[in-house]
Formats: sequence, structure tokens, C-alpha cells
Amino acid sequence: MPRPRATLIALLALTLTAAAGGAAPAAAASPAAAVAQQAALATTGVRFADIPGAGVTLKANVVAPAAAGTYPAIVFPASWGLNDLEYIAQAGTIASRGYVVVSYTPRGWWSSGGEIDTAGPKDMADLSKVIDWTIANTATDPARIGAAGVSYGAGISLLGSAFDPRIRAVVMMSGWSDLVYSLYGDNTRHQQSAGLLSLAASLLGNPGTDLSGKLADFNANRNVDEVKAWARVRSAATYLDAINANRPAVLIANAWGDSFFPPNQLVDLFGRLSTPKRLELRPGDHAIAEFTGILGLPNDAWTSLYRWFDQYLAGVDTGIGAEPPVLVKSLNAGTEQYGSWAALNTSTKRYGLGSIRWLDGTGLLGGAPSTGWSKTIPTELDTTADGGVVLLTNGVSAFTGQQPQIWLPTVDRLRAGVWASERPGSALRIRGIPQVHLNLTGTAATGTVVAYLYDLDALGTAKLITHAPVTWLGTSGGSRNVDVALSATAYDVPAGHSLTLVVDTVDPLYYDANSPGGSVTIAGGSYVDVPTR
Repeated sequence: MPRPRATLIALLALTLTAAAGGAAPAAAASPAAAVAQQAALATTGVRFADIPGAGVTLKANVVAPAAAGTYPAIVFPASWGLNDLEYIAQAGTIASRGYVVVSYTPRGWWSSGGEIDTAGPKDMADLSKVIDWTIANTATDPARIGAAGVSYGAGISLLGSAFDPRIRAVVMMSGWSDLVYSLYGDNTRHQQSAGLLSLAASLLGNPGTDLSGKLADFNANRNVDEVKAWARVRSAATYLDAINANRPAVLIANAWGDSFFPPNQLVDLFGRLSTPKRLELRPGDHAIAEFTGILGLPNDAWTSLYRWFDQYLAGVDTGIGAEPPVLVKSLNAGTEQYGSWAALNTSTKRYGLGSIRWLDGTGLLGGAPSTGWSKTIPTELDTTADGGVVLLTNGVSAFTGQQPQIWLPTVDRLRAGVWASERPGSALRIRGIPQVHLNLTGTAATGTVVAYLYDLDALGTAKLITHAPVTWLGTSGGSRNVDVALSATAYDVPAGHSLTLVVDTVDPLYYDANSPGGSVTIAGGSYVDVPTR
């Protein structure tokens, strides 16, 4: 159906984002990321097609080599809120490398029929129908089919590899593996990201009663078990055994600061995959690490896509299969490769939380966890410590190379607990998932705290390394222990800087479960475990 107002908004958003992306310097490709050199093939140009899906018509476009013969094929489902034109620049490049490229708009979006299925069973059936059509109507070798995409298209591609064994290779960029974790990570609902997904669906798609109902339940915090059951059906982690049985080669690429699909879930799935696999994590937010590639500009994530499909579909040895399978670009250092996720860190350093000094309202972070102290913070009162704005904060950080920062003295010590370590003479190389353990007293039956890990310099400037919220859902108040896994990170705290923990109870990124006028007391025995190298 026509959506002129929504189309104008979408085009304006894409134009503004492109302007921001164009200002970023192109990342230099490392020797390990070099693409096998080959002569570019002439292509057919873009051909638009209506593909019969599972009871609906899907809008699509096709680009292929012009010469006669059979070729491997890659299917690209479009991202949430976008359509099959999303990949038009990359489709030409990939087709010139010897692939049939079919991009399509998933059901319920733009001019494709039906209602949004949110990577559900109907979307899985549609993907198989697109593969059927591709084999029947293009010069595709049916034994060499891949699926790839960014965000929504990434999730559909990985899920599809569980249901259609014809998919022999997958590249998932800024996708999810566990939709329950994405919505309710550590029992905390993600407010801003879910709100943007809802807005896009209402402006550019046909959400229908299913998606509209689930989003309404999510925002109202009702029927939680039903929403989680719905989300599990749409999670690749649910079908891990089927993916492993089908054995597609899976490349997962994401950003450290993805505010839609935080990377911890991908680390977990990657560890349990028994297929040929690769994990790449870079600075940025959701779809930011891949964005310049969508515009057709040089981009490391898309270079990896070429190499992955050349290796596992085209039969070209690009060397990527023999490289260490985990590639990480640190937030403030270079690119590193490891043989496994566990190899990122070689030790774990425990920083105990100490008593608060009355002079500056700050406690010592370090040494063994101590007892005999407490720090009470109010609920429903925010501080300057926060995770930023969805997409924007970490997105800008990726382009500027500077982490989000605050001036630590502005953090109200009456509203937050602050602990800072001594300033070591050597750099602290954080690699992995820091864990925060808090002993709480005086809590209500339900509540939320948010933990932030900062790099504090001598002038009080604190750069955000990682953060995460945690919510407890009990039946009575009192004392309890809470553990929160902060978002995975790779960051070097310079020598002479202080590792700093801030804990408060409000962050605009998330819904909280706190009662107004309440308080939470953090007690002795609390600590932070930091994975280091």
C-alpha cells in the first residue's frame, strides 16, 4: 500500500545517515582481510521481480553475471523498515565477482504482501520460496546457495539455515541469535530499541495484530511468558541443533555497542556452533559497522563477506577458513585475532568494592571484597552516567574513534555509588565480558540497577567501556545478590588511568522495575571480575 509520508521520512533518515557515514574515514584493510583478486565480470544490471512467497507476493530484484553458465547465488532479505533496494550497491559488486544476487523485501514491508512475521514461520517459508524461485529462474547452481543480510535480514538468514539445508553459507551482520535476550536481557526490558522497531513497523510496514499485540504487551509489561515464547520461535539459538546438523558455514559480524542486539548472545551461540564459523566484533552500534559498505564504500565487514562466500560457495581459497576464527577490533586499539572466544583473555582480575570516602563520595575499587560498609542509592533518580541514545551514541563513537564520556564529578553521589581503582603504571587490557556481583539490602520485591564501567583520567573525564542493567523479580523485599554480565568489550585502559564503576537505578535506554521513592543499598562483599590479557 502507498505510504508517501513514511517514504519521505525513511528517505530523509537514510540521507542524514549517509551524510554522517560519508564523513567517516575508510578503515584500512589489513593483509588478513585482503580479498582474492579476480577480474570483474560483466553483469546483467538490476532486474525487478515479483516472487511468489508462501501465499504472498514478495518484491525483489536480481543482479547476475551476464555470461552464460551456472553460478553460486546469495539471497539477501532486507532489513527491518527497508526494502530490496537496500543492497543495490553491493549486489552489483557481488554479481561482478561471479554470483547471482537476489534481494527481496520480507512480507509485511513496503509493497510485499501480508503482515510482518518478525522472522517467524511464514518468513522461513518465504525464504525457501525465494530459493525455489532463484533456482528456477536464474543461472543458479542449486548446490551453492548462501543467505546474508544486515539486522532483520541477518536474523532471517541464520534462522533460515536451520529450516532449509540448501543454504550452505550464511553471513549475519548485526543480527540476533536470542530474541528473548534482546528484549529482556537480565530481566530488563529494552525501551528505546523496541520503541524504534515499533515506530518503523507502523510507518513502513503492516504489523498486523500479532506484532502489534506483542509490542503492546512488551511495553505494558504484561503476558511476559507469551511474549518470550513468541520470541523463542524467532531465535536461532532455539534451532541450534538443526543448524549444526545442516552444517552451513556461518560468519557472525556485530558491534560491541549494538543497542538492539547486544553481542553477549552471539558469543554464546558462536561457542556452541559446530559448523565452519567465524565471529567478528568491531566498534559501533546496530548496523553501523556495515553501513558504509551498504553505500558501496570500502568496508571491512563486507570484505569479510566476499571472502566468506568465495571460500564456502565459490570454491576460491581466500585463506579465511584457515585464519583464527575470532576477529576483534578493540574500542581504542588495533585488530586482533584469536583461536577461540576464550582465548581473548588470559586471566580474570577481581576488584572488590570498598567503603565510600566521606570527602569525595567515592569508594576504592580493588583488592579483596571488604565488609562492614554500605552505600544507599535512591530509585527512580537518574545521573549523568548512562548508556547514551540508541544508535546515535555508539554510532557517533564508531565514526569519531572516541568513546562516550562524562565528567565524573557531575555524577551525583547521592544518586549513585562510585568506586575508582588506583592508577596503575601499566595499561589494563580488558578482553571479554566483565561480571559485576552486588550484595543488596533494603530492596523492594522488584527493582533494577545499572552498572557502568569507565576509564577515568586524571582530569575527571570518564570514557564508557561497557555497561548493562539487571532487574530482579521477586515476591518479597529484603537482601539479595545480583549478578550482571556487562556487554562484551575489548578496551585498553591506559597507564595512569583509573578503572571506575558507577551504579545507579535509571537509564533511558531501558524500562526499570523500581518503585518511586524507594532505595537500594549496596553492601560489602560486592565486586567486579574483569577479564584481562
